[in-house]
Amino acid sequence: MTLDDCRALDRQDPLAPLRDLFTLPEGVIYLDGNSLGVLPAAAPARIAQVVTEEWGQGLIRSWNSASWFDLPQRLGDKVARLIGAAPGEVVCTDSTSINLYKVLFAALSQQRDSGRKQVLSERSNFPTDLYIAESLCRERGFVLTLIDSVDELRDALTDDVAVLLLTHVNYRTGAMHDMKAVTAAAHAAGALTVWDLAHSAGAVPVALNEADADFAIGCGYKYLNGGPGAPAFVWVHTRHAGAFEQPLSGWWGHAAPFEFTPHYRPAPGVGRYLCGTQPIVALAGLECGLDTVLAAEAFNGDFGPMAALRSKSLALTDAFIALVEQRCADRFTLVTPRDHAQRGSQVCLAMREPHPTAAYAIVQALIAHGVIGDYRAGDAQTPHILRFGFTPLYLGFEDVWNAVEHIVQVLDANEWQRAEFNQKNAVT
Repeated sequence: MTLDDCRALDRQDPLAPLRDLFTLPEGVIYLDGNSLGVLPAAAPARIAQVVTEEWGQGLIRSWNSASWFDLPQRLGDKVARLIGAAPGEVVCTDSTSINLYKVLFAALSQQRDSGRKQVLSERSNFPTDLYIAESLCRERGFVLTLIDSVDELRDALTDDVAVLLLTHVNYRTGAMHDMKAVTAAAHAAGALTVWDLAHSAGAVPVALNEADADFAIGCGYKYLNGGPGAPAFVWVHTRHAGAFEQPLSGWWGHAAPFEFTPHYRPAPGVGRYLCGTQPIVALAGLECGLDTVLAAEAFNGDFGPMAALRSKSLALTDAFIALVEQRCADRFTLVTPRDHAQRGSQVCLAMREPHPTAAYAIVQALIAHGVIGDYRAGDAQTPHILRFGFTPLYLGFEDVWNAVEHIVQVLDANEWQRAEFNQKNAVT
């Protein structure tokens, strides 16, 4: 693969105009959309409008006149188009961690009379998921059981498992579960499923209803480009809509919040997952981000926005893997699966000997070059990871070529050995 090959692919790319929907700093190749998405060009003006007009002039009237009140449901319907859900099944609210607490509590409540006592997850799951699960298990009389490999999953799904809690795309490796097959295996064992879509929504096709999943939550500030700390989302299968218990029974999840009754009566369906007054400015930013992803619908016809995005994502990650192995295969081991069916929208690399711990410094040196990826620490059993996320909305194939060129420069000049690149920041 050559630079001319990459430029030719960019000329043939039907999604290339979508880059104009974003504000990207000059000279930056941004490969960290799996941690924080890029600023949508429409977001500053929309947020300013909410602040200066809707809040500044409309004041409290804007809950009605500017349709603030139904923002969680309206944005939820937009998310639904990206995750294989139906209108009315998703709300945007709170954070991923808080929403996980809600859905896991609900799932455990449904299983409380089953005699099952285990929550099953992966040791490599995102830590906040494990922390929330550990806390709830302790409070509710369950035990958190962790497996080290997907190969252990079927044997681990015993008749003592109440809930299977998994992240669809692994944050460290980019490995992706077969949601439909795993959900079917869990149901066959009598367990409910809770899926974390933080690295899936807006990145890979998701089909929650087709997979017959039970509960799902996800992040608004990664591939959905909603801004730092953007509200997350919650989905629940309709068969559970009237059965689950929501532990944070705030007034916004009441069936009639402005009746101001002293006793809680849950809203129908997923609306009961709302808790307190909603963050309107943040939701407005999230809507701008969702609109950038949904803009890809123009290139997909009846197939939804994710088909073309997935096709380009796989082509970008294939190109990155090929160029890394073409130019510096002796330096790295590929951590991300090669199989398209098992790969999310990121590529993760580990250093080979003799510098297996150099990953952090290499990432910092790349950032100084304008190539922004990130690092995830390992331990005695798992490698330190250089992690690169590929968002096809604003990345091109020449970006991939140039990113690998900078990696080669950093390695050949041993730039990563400089002291300033080995000073750990609070956020890595």
